[in-house]
Amino acid sequence: MSRRRPRTTRAAVTAAAASAVLLLASCAPGSPSTSEPGATDDPGRFAVDVDVDTPQLRQAKKRAGIEECPTPDGAAPEATNPMPEVTLACFGGGPAVDLTGLRGPLVLNLWAQWCPPCREELPFYQQLHEQAGEQVTVLGVDYQDTRPDWAMDLLEQTGVTYPNLADPGGKLRVPFRVRGLPGIVFVDEAGEVTAVEYVVIESYDQLADLVDEHLGVAVGTAG
Repeated sequence: MSRRRPRTTRAAVTAAAASAVLLLASCAPGSPSTSEPGATDDPGRFAVDVDVDTPQLRQAKKRAGIEECPTPDGAAPEATNPMPEVTLACFGGGPAVDLTGLRGPLVLNLWAQWCPPCREELPFYQQLHEQAGEQVTVLGVDYQDTRPDWAMDLLEQTGVTYPNLADPGGKLRVPFRVRGLPGIVFVDEAGEVTAVEYVVIESYDQLADLVDEHLGVAVGTAG
């Protein structure tokens, strides 16, 4: 007696296609067997023995014209949803930054050189920095990246000049519930985290709309 082949419904095909799109649209660190070198048994964290302040990185940072990291103002006592009590190194040299002291309007971009969508987004953040730098501060975080040399090369290749921090050990994973990249954190003038988005930025206008929505700052469009 022959067996019937299981039917594949249109809904199942649609669900599978949607899952594939989501996987392609975002990046997440893999298990220790498939992720970047230096991964630990916890797939959400990386080894922290990554030097993000070497003479080579300092030279590359200077050559690219990347700005120095901001100086925090101190903790925001009135914020109900403040930035986490995390201190990150300034990527390519400079004083470390205590995130609790950062004030906005601020756009914090979580990215890594191993994340394809992140690579495509960087020019849009640079455009925001150039077009609306007096209204909104743009700050990057090279997240769980074991190749800071490649990351710095990427910043130089894409023309990024806004400052960047480094989080090779994944300190932001828990407070921002990071499950994949890219990510955006919005911080207002009082140091309040108004939103955390994990979305792929495909245009400057899309980024400008998110800034307006979460920070109430109209930064204009690409046109």
